[in-house]
Formats: sequence, structure tokens, C-alpha cells
Amino acid sequence: MADFTLSCPVPRITDETVLMAHGSGGRAMHRLLEAIFMPAFANPALASAHDGAVLNMNGKQIAFSTDSYVVHPLFFPGGDIGTLAVNGTVNDLAMCGARPLFLSAGFILEEGLPVEQLERVVRSMQAAATAAGVQIVTGDTKVVDRGKGDGLFINTAGIGLIEHPIQIAPHSVRPGDAIIVNGDLGRHGMAIMAVREGLAFESLIESDCAPIAAPVLALLDAGIHVHCLRDLTRGGLASGLCEIAETAHVHIQIEEMDVPVSENVRGACEILGLDPMYVANEGRFIAFIPPDEVKQALATLGDQARCIGHVTSKDDHLVTLRSIIGATRIVDMLSGEQLPRIC
Repeated sequence: MADFTLSCPVPRITDETVLMAHGSGGRAMHRLLEAIFMPAFANPALASAHDGAVLNMNGKQIAFSTDSYVVHPLFFPGGDIGTLAVNGTVNDLAMCGARPLFLSAGFILEEGLPVEQLERVVRSMQAAATAAGVQIVTGDTKVVDRGKGDGLFINTAGIGLIEHPIQIAPHSVRPGDAIIVNGDLGRHGMAIMAVREGLAFESLIESDCAPIAAPVLALLDAGIHVHCLRDLTRGGLASGLCEIAETAHVHIQIEEMDVPVSENVRGACEILGLDPMYVANEGRFIAFIPPDEVKQALATLGDQARCIGHVTSKDDHLVTLRSIIGATRIVDMLSGEQLPRIC
């Protein structure tokens, strides 16, 4: 998700608030952005609260997005910081309904970073760019003192072309919309956690890090009327739903029994006391579509896709979850982040 997509009350900002917001995934960061960045940079493109800016350029619409990657460790099952940096920005463009085309890449290198690690990351980036159908066309490098950069940080920005007239944005969500997720949840966050903490589970948990432009474009090519898209990165499914509910001013209800979580991820979350609803993903998104198009959308996305809920009404800005036993609870955004430094 683009760092400036939010909608919530403006609080008093303190040093403590900034420290709480360090993970970039919770309500504290959203309040920080609302209080400082949004007023300073206010413009219609930013106010759309989307994963990227949608801009009109001489009669053509383009999507533009940027993100920075500070993942620790740099390498993890299913990817590394390089694949993450390419796929993360490609996916933000895809959430605008765009065909990703070009990326920039900025590298902040810590003095002493082994050259072979940098070469490995660069090779991963090129492989990921090829797989996603994009080119890395410009970039920058900076070196910081030893102990000041944690190895390697990467920023990528991307441009994509919007080739359809559909307005894919939070304001397009409406009561009755069904909510589709394209696959199982929580694998990226748990893959990072396992490596970081030296945990060994019965089966290896691999990150779901992957480009998702192709399935999004497949939905559009199939004639699905996509109202809104959101990739489920920091803060996971729960935070993505809360952001949409707040921005679109709607009530969203989801069904716990329909939310796909693999057994190994669910087991790992139980051991560690984590909620898979809030664990980060890097290859998963939700789509808000008309209810009569669910069957076609699921067929287009494949066997892993699920319909997990729907939009019930306007104006109360809530997300509720109906549990397997039929009880209903409010799903809220965390005040912090379960797992910092995961993207």
C-alpha cells in the first residue's frame, strides 16, 4: 500500500507517536500521516486514498506509485529485498488497475555490505522485473556509514498505463459489493518471522511474494466490474479492510470460515500468539465487485480465490467478522504492527 493512503482523525503528534509508528503498519502511522503529510502535500490525487496516484496525461491515464523497503532479514524463503522491491511497487500499480511498465530503483548501501549480497539482490530484482513485464529504467545509489543503514534499503517508484475506463478506487465501493481474495493469507509475514527468530516448523513457510498485475488484468479482460482493489501488505487483511471501510464510509462484513489460511501458517500463528488476519502478505489482494459477478471472478482467479464477505451498508465505517460459531466482533486496525520490518 502506498504510504499516504489513509483517512482517520488528526491527533496531537508527539515523539512517542513517531516511535509507535515505526513499523509503518498501524493506526499510529496513519495518524502521523494524516496530521503532517496530508495537510502539507494536499492535492486531489493524494486525497483519493489509493495505492497509487492516478493521473491524466494528455488524454491517457497513468498510475504512479513509490515505496521503500527495509525488510530484515534481507533474504527469506520465497524471496529477498530485491524481489520485494520490484513486486511491491508493481502490485501498487496493479491495484490502480494499471498495466505496470517502468520502475526506478534507489539503493541506500551501508558501508561494509558484502558485494556478493548486493549482486544477488540485483539479480533477483532483474528476474522479478522480467517476470512482471517491467523495466528498471533509472536509479540512484548512496552509501551511509557503517552501522547507519542496516545493510541495504531500496526505494522503487513505478509508472503504469490504465487501459480501461473503470474507476477503481475506494470511493467506488458500494453496498452489496462482494469481497474476493486471491489466495491464502499470512505466508510472507510468517516466512520473515521464522527466519528472523530461527524457528523451525514441520513444513517450510515460503513468502507469497509475487506480482499480481496479471490476475488483476485478467479480471478486467473478463469484463468483471471491479470497484476497488487493495493489496494486503503491512497490517494484512484486517488493516486493508479497515482502510477501505473508513475511506469509502461503508460497513464491511466478512465470514471467518471463508478466510483462507493454510494449516502451517495458522499453526505458526497460534504458537507465536499472532492473528493471521493482521499478518503481512506480498502477493495477495482483495477485490470489491458486484455480487452477481462472483462466480466468474472466482473462475478467472483460480482455485485459491475465495469470496470472504460483502459490503452491507453506508456510513458506519466498520468492519465486522462473523466467527465460525456465529458470533460477531469488530475488526479494528492495530495501534502498532504485529511484525515490524517485514517489507
